[in-house]
Amino acid sequence: MPLSKHIWLDQLKVEYRVNPLGIDREKPRFSWSMVSAEPGQYQTAYQLLVASDPARLTRDEADVWNSGHVASDKSTAVPYAGPALLPATRYYWRVIVWDQRNNPVDSGAGGYFETGLKSTDGVEGWDGAQWIAMEGKALNSPGAPMLRKSVRLNGNVTSARLYISALGTFKVHINGQALGVRDQDGNTEYELLSPGWSNYDATIHYMTYDVTSYLVNQEVAVMGAILGNGWYNSRISKGSAYYAEEGNELALMAKLLITMEDGSVQVLVTDTGSGWKTNDDGPYRENDIYDGEAYDATREMTGWDLPGFDDSGWNGVKEHDFTGRFPQVKVVSYKGTPARILDELDLHPQTVTVYEGIINEGSGRNGRGEIGIVEQRSLPSAGMFPMALRPAEHIVFDLGQNMVGIPRLTLKGKAGIRLSIRFGEMLNDDSEGADGPKGSVYFANLRKAKQTAFYTLSGKENGETYQPAMTFFGFRYVEITVVAGDSGIEILELTGKVASSFINQTGRIETSDPDINKLFSNVIWGHRGNYLWIPTDCPQRDERLGWTGDTQLFANTALYNGDCQLFLENYMDILVDSQRIYGPDQASFTSTAPGFKLSNFYSRFRTGKGPVGQSGWADVGIILPWTVWQMTGDTIMMEEHFDSMTAYMDWMIAQTGEQYKGPGSIGDWLGFQGTGNQLMSDVYYAYDAVLMAQMAKALHKKEDAVKYKALYLNIKEAFLKRYIVSGENGRVTVKSSIIEDPDDEFEDGIAVYRSVKEDDTQTALLWCLKLRLYTDEGQRKQLIRLLEDNIRNTPEFKAAHPDSTRVHYPENTLSIGFLGVNIIAPVLTDMGLSELAYSLLLQDQMPSWLYSVKNGATTIWERWNSYSAEHGFGNVGMNSFNHYSYGAIAEWMYKYMAGISPDPELPGFKHILFKPVPDPLKRITTVKGAYESLYGTISCGWELDADVFTCRISVPANTSATVYMPARSEKDSQSEDRMKPEEFGEGRAVYKVKSGSYTFVSKI
Repeated sequence: MPLSKHIWLDQLKVEYRVNPLGIDREKPRFSWSMVSAEPGQYQTAYQLLVASDPARLTRDEADVWNSGHVASDKSTAVPYAGPALLPATRYYWRVIVWDQRNNPVDSGAGGYFETGLKSTDGVEGWDGAQWIAMEGKALNSPGAPMLRKSVRLNGNVTSARLYISALGTFKVHINGQALGVRDQDGNTEYELLSPGWSNYDATIHYMTYDVTSYLVNQEVAVMGAILGNGWYNSRISKGSAYYAEEGNELALMAKLLITMEDGSVQVLVTDTGSGWKTNDDGPYRENDIYDGEAYDATREMTGWDLPGFDDSGWNGVKEHDFTGRFPQVKVVSYKGTPARILDELDLHPQTVTVYEGIINEGSGRNGRGEIGIVEQRSLPSAGMFPMALRPAEHIVFDLGQNMVGIPRLTLKGKAGIRLSIRFGEMLNDDSEGADGPKGSVYFANLRKAKQTAFYTLSGKENGETYQPAMTFFGFRYVEITVVAGDSGIEILELTGKVASSFINQTGRIETSDPDINKLFSNVIWGHRGNYLWIPTDCPQRDERLGWTGDTQLFANTALYNGDCQLFLENYMDILVDSQRIYGPDQASFTSTAPGFKLSNFYSRFRTGKGPVGQSGWADVGIILPWTVWQMTGDTIMMEEHFDSMTAYMDWMIAQTGEQYKGPGSIGDWLGFQGTGNQLMSDVYYAYDAVLMAQMAKALHKKEDAVKYKALYLNIKEAFLKRYIVSGENGRVTVKSSIIEDPDDEFEDGIAVYRSVKEDDTQTALLWCLKLRLYTDEGQRKQLIRLLEDNIRNTPEFKAAHPDSTRVHYPENTLSIGFLGVNIIAPVLTDMGLSELAYSLLLQDQMPSWLYSVKNGATTIWERWNSYSAEHGFGNVGMNSFNHYSYGAIAEWMYKYMAGISPDPELPGFKHILFKPVPDPLKRITTVKGAYESLYGTISCGWELDADVFTCRISVPANTSATVYMPARSEKDSQSEDRMKPEEFGEGRAVYKVKSGSYTFVSKI
């Protein structure tokens, strides 16, 4: 049977990864994409082959699984359906698909995947490996435990796999080399803080590495590991079930599986009887997630990770008591995306300032004076390095970009000189909120996080390099000071090493407006900085928690921006663990996950009074599975966690019964215009019911679908009675000012956040329109007008609403907080107010997205007013300069501005909806958008020249699309190939297209 010559298969993945290791899923998911320059190509059938050897990958000899010829156009998340897979085994696979002409297309060699240990008890498959800890080490005593074991190899190594986990974090060396991960191009990447963070008392992750290259042509295998406190023994975990105030012992569990040329196997495991040795006299003296680390290079032990090293003076090991304390804990293969150091994103200083002391004390608005500058250099001027630093001086490097990761420093100086290396996001001005003289680094917003590295030089003649490994920092500025020693140093190099679990960027937006382009860049950098093992709220202060509200409102943007499905799948598992450990009645999802800190951020938990719910945050357990399904078409998250979602819904139903009220909320966090907290809880209750009905239908749970649809209608009826009021003249009012529970401490806002409750707030109106919480078309139109009037905020509106907070802000500004930010632009556009959506996007007065851009932001800020040149820094109690939540505007940029969205009826971009929305006022004249979907790259770019709108789209093979082209009339819309529109309505010509590239031109 001849193969098609014009089609090939790409993106061959198992579990959304290319040639993955450590797969524990019983039925791994296969995916591939079809690529063809010929338009209209699609798949009609596939055949998957899995074999134990590549030579057996034929339709006659596949010895593990042969799916047979399956008539289907499905090419994503196709589950394995063969016999049970063996643990720690490599399998080879290929796929053959048939195109629309019934011609076969073969993936060729295909790829491979390797299973993990396929057990959860930490015993089966581990060959006796134990959790081992340093013998004789006092709790929280200085010095990171170093462990080593040397073993003679029994032959010539052909392959080696390391399965490893830690209570804490691990930094592994094998035969003198730091453990890295090879990418598809043969480059080595390094992880930071493996194996990440989880609810250790419920689930611990192990990692799998191919370490063959470290052992080939070697006679001896030496495995060394350095343990860091990580999240397990840092104060970020205070109050968690696994946390101990006096300190937790760190531990390592590992299995090194080595296969020889003759097929024999040699195994090295962590245990108490085979000669593992430990020591804590090495260079890593202190480390903490919040506070940083202390590294003393004079304590480095040359050769500790090589054969022949004398470890006779080292301690022995003991078995850690963890399994006795938590016998039910699961040890499972990590399926998410680890945090890696992304060398391609290295940042280099843009300016450097050396200063000594303070000058002009008493001057400026705060009387703090300014730094006494000794020297300044900037790029692109040559010769930034070396930089000399004397004991009395401070040196400040500006990397030009707020980032998350670690620095890499090359230094030269005498042995014993100790440096303080501090990290901050901003420089002080002379405002009241500044915490130092003008020009110094601002640290106040770190709160109790020290975020500092201390480095003691070893005095190497040619210089020495330091790169922290036991912590991470959020920073743009690096301040270095000599804190011990009688002489200065030379700084030969400084590089910002970016670390993130957001590794592969899949979405891009470019426009004719440089400020919007900068905003999009800030969204990407904010996303990148806060996806580090878990989705954090911020990376710098004493928080860095997995806030669930931030996650639910940003998840759609995240899945456009990057290849984040596995990352979010892993986080959903963590959420379910947290639900069972910390959630009210073991049913509600939590405000943060994992861990205890702020896990229940609601009034009753904090004060014993007020509501028990955390709507807008806990609803992540419903919204996240739905969002992943819509963006990928994969139902696995919904299937695996439907019971947990149902438990949360049942819990909410039990709280208020036939009152059909939500369980409570902290409200529209950081909104400038206050919306009643109970109203916010009620709208999320309704939203959950809508999404649950849709998911139940997709999973063929008909009774549940009917149940949740009815629940929504009941919530809606109660909502209308409670909040929608019609006056004598028929004027509608949304009573968002209602404070239902006077015991709710969050109604007025906590100390760092106050908001006066008002009627007809932007957030309340938005949710009413989004969820159709109105009685008829007349009410809908009134709600739209109320929303438009509020946003436009004209002098007439202010005069009519003198008591509103809106009188303090300019026209076309935002008053929303966290729970309105991701829906405002979509709702406005859907309601026919695209001009107003663009006006909000392009506004640069506060509060707006571009206000931070105007004030020099390189990431998204936590608050609309985190900083201003006029007024200085916002409230220090809650003032992060790297918070991604408000970056959810990018969802609108992808879906509406660029016009790329999935069809809700065929999720995952199997059918694409192109609905580009140009700016009616023509302030933005070009937009280019692209999204690398599971089927291939989807793109939509348009330009506006006077009244001529030209749009070019690309539709991947094996998908189709509906294109909605804005036009004055049907005759004013044309396609390059003279295609006729299927219909015309609401100012759009509608075209149905198959895969390929198309150009449309219309007059608007």
